[in-house]
Amino acid sequence: MIEPALRGFALGFSLIVAIGAQNAFILERGLVRNHVFVLSLVCALSDALLIAAGVAGLGTLISAHPTMIMVVTLGGVVFLAAYALIALRRALKPGTMAVRGERQMSLKAALGTVLALTFLNPHVYLDTVVLLGSLSARYETTEARLAYGGGAMLASFVWFFALGYGARLLAPLFANPKAWRILDGLIAAVMATLSLTLLASVI
Repeated sequence: MIEPALRGFALGFSLIVAIGAQNAFILERGLVRNHVFVLSLVCALSDALLIAAGVAGLGTLISAHPTMIMVVTLGGVVFLAAYALIALRRALKPGTMAVRGERQMSLKAALGTVLALTFLNPHVYLDTVVLLGSLSARYETTEARLAYGGGAMLASFVWFFALGYGARLLAPLFANPKAWRILDGLIAAVMATLSLTLLASVI
């Protein structure tokens, strides 16, 4: 069962490392050390849930009902655009001093944001449920498919906790408010690009 687990880990890791909405948010929360453990755990568990659904065959159902993806896509377009505007405002507003204390979020707000960034992003479903799920079907035994899915889940746990807690290594750089303004600008660009990409996919 080692081979399918390693393949699942490698593919899961390659899909999740790409710059995206989840990663940008976890990086920001890690830099300000705000609910890092809970948010990293929620992201990893969300991915694990979707991967399990994909391995169980939900990918086939989603592929057969494109309306489901369209509804999620439109919700993601609106949410990501709003988040991009918030980040852009922080980057451009001269009076915004991006010190750690001013960027704290309540646990409720942080959880709401990270869940929206996860489940309103159709790419999450396409990567975890459809792609990872469909590729697991090449394994004939249930044990091999479970090992494959387990490897992909492990990749999510490793990545999100490494990103969340590793972000503090950059803390000295972000002692300068200019670094925060650059990060906010990058976050705004990522979110806006994702929003426009999603919108283009349904037009």
